[in-house]
Amino acid sequence: MTIDPYQKDVLMRDLVAHSRSAAAFLVYFQLYCLTHGVGRNSVAMSHSVLAELIGISKRSVQTATGHLIDRKLVRCHKARPTSVPVYTVLTPWIRRKKAE
Repeated sequence: MTIDPYQKDVLMRDLVAHSRSAAAFLVYFQLYCLTHGVGRNSVAMSHSVLAELIGISKRSVQTATGHLIDRKLVRCHKARPTSVPVYTVLTPWIRRKKAE
């Protein structure tokens, strides 16, 4: 899997330095690896499992996913309120490159 320079050079700095949410970058990167990294569009994953994979608290994952959804970097869908969330990682820079 290759990392797009946008993720390293722009997104990481924006989420970590500007938004002061390193956890948001870690969650985004983990979700990206679980989706685009293996050729999938989305992944169903609980906050607890994400927290365990990344090594941060469940609450940090909840806050980070909320931040990513607000920033339109991740889309989340639940069939029912108590269902495991299905995350789709959005890649706006890829669409922008194709349009140019």
